[in-house]
Amino acid sequence: MIKSHYLLLLACLLSATVRAETLTIAVASNFAKPMSEIARAFEKESNHSVRVAFGSSGKLAAQLLQGAPFHMFFSADQDKPELLLKRGIATSGSSFTYALGGLALWSSDPTIDPERVLREGSFTKIALANPRLAPYGIAATEVLLNLALLEASKPRWVLGENIAQTYQFVESGNAELGFVATSQIMENGKLIKGASWPVPQNLHNPIRQDAVLIGKQPSRAAREFAAFVRGAEVTNIIERYGYQTVEADSRAAP
Repeated sequence: MIKSHYLLLLACLLSATVRAETLTIAVASNFAKPMSEIARAFEKESNHSVRVAFGSSGKLAAQLLQGAPFHMFFSADQDKPELLLKRGIATSGSSFTYALGGLALWSSDPTIDPERVLREGSFTKIALANPRLAPYGIAATEVLLNLALLEASKPRWVLGENIAQTYQFVESGNAELGFVATSQIMENGKLIKGASWPVPQNLHNPIRQDAVLIGKQPSRAAREFAAFVRGAEVTNIIERYGYQTVEADSRAAP
């Protein structure tokens, strides 16, 4: 009897070891902080490990189209996951909106009013993510267009390859202002440093950020991670970094 119990325990331990996987996930740069926290929480709850590659949504999508071995893709928009679905790279029916992004005009100088400086044009350089690569860059150009500042500001643009580089341009002082993701400058609902203008959402199209599983038969660990991201614990993490979730957006609707 003791021997049979020992063999059963050994079989369970071996089974758990076999099931352990390493997930490799491609994530848009704007979501770096919350995803780092989410990955740690998932590793604590599961026996899987998570590796995360951050970059612009455009470059990550291009890598996936060329066969990059990611298990999931967290884009900063809906278009690129949709393209991967159409090309048969992403798993059919796996797409979901994991966050609704916020855009802010930010300066590392806490003494200025970013909105006033922008409207008056009293700046030398303004940073934004390259709109050809990054959805937050597209949103920034929409804001400038709606404020009738697009053409006047163009000669003073400093383009980041992604939203992380855009933030660095402003933090380093290479640009007085920059359009960044709210999550980069906010924690627990408070501005970390500098001065910011939370851009009203009526000045740009909604930044709906979608995720997809990759491959025709995604691994069990990838499916578990997708379910984990949609759970209450992760919803709290996402909202702490200044994002909305679909659930929160529906609660706010009239």
